[in-house]
Amino acid sequence: MAVADAQERIAAGTGKMPRHVAIIMDGNGRWAKKRMLPRAMGHKRGVETVRNIVRAAGELGLETLSLYAFSSENWKRPKDEISDLMGIMRDFIKSDLDEFAANDVRLKIIGNYKALAPDIVDMLEESIARTSQNSRTTLAVALNYGSQDEMVRAARAAAAQGEINAAGIEANLDTAGLPPLDLLIRTSGEQRLSNFMLWQAAYAELWFTETLWPDFSKDELAAALNEFARRERRYGGR
Repeated sequence: MAVADAQERIAAGTGKMPRHVAIIMDGNGRWAKKRMLPRAMGHKRGVETVRNIVRAAGELGLETLSLYAFSSENWKRPKDEISDLMGIMRDFIKSDLDEFAANDVRLKIIGNYKALAPDIVDMLEESIARTSQNSRTTLAVALNYGSQDEMVRAARAAAAQGEINAAGIEANLDTAGLPPLDLLIRTSGEQRLSNFMLWQAAYAELWFTETLWPDFSKDELAAALNEFARRERRYGGR
C-alpha cells in the first residue's frame, strides 16, 4: 500500500517528494546474531538490501540516494570483520557495475575513499568514470566517511579560497553538487546521526525505523517517503 501511494503521487505530480534521501544502514550484525550466524552473513545480506533499495529508489523517482556504508570510525572494528567488509565491497563493485550502467545510475563516493586499498580505489574510480554520464539516479556511497572531518576539510578549503562562510563551506563539502538533503533514514531503532551528514542534515526530516537493515524493503522506503509528504517544513519560519 505504501508503494502504491508513493507511486500514485509520483505519477500525478502531487505531494512532496524528496530529491535527496540518505540512509544510515544499521543492524547487519544484530540481524546475524538473532539468527546465530557470523556477522559477515549479516553484511552480505545487507548488500542484497542495498541492491533492492537502489532499484527501488529509481522506481520511486528519487533523484539522489546516499548510503552510509563505512565510516571513518569503523576502522576500530576487529580486523577480520574489516577484511570481510572490504571483500564484500570488492564483490559488490564487480557484480553491480553493469547494472548501474544499464539502469542509468551515477555513482558518487563521499569520504576519504582514496585511503582504502589501492585495488578498491581503482575499482571505485573506474565505476565513477563509467557511470559519470548517467542521470536517472545518483547513488552517493559514504566510504571512510566522517562528517566532522568533512566539515574541517571544507572549512580549510574555504579559508584557502578567501572568506570562511556557510556558502564557502557548503561548496567544499563532499556532497557539493548534490541536491540538499531532504530526508535522513536510520534503520535498527537507533536514533542518532553517528557523524553522518551533520551539516547536510541541518534542516532534513528524520525518520527512524526498528527494522534491521537486511530486512529493510521498498515498501518501507515508500512509507518513509509518504511520511515525508505529510510533514510541513518551515526552515525556522512559521
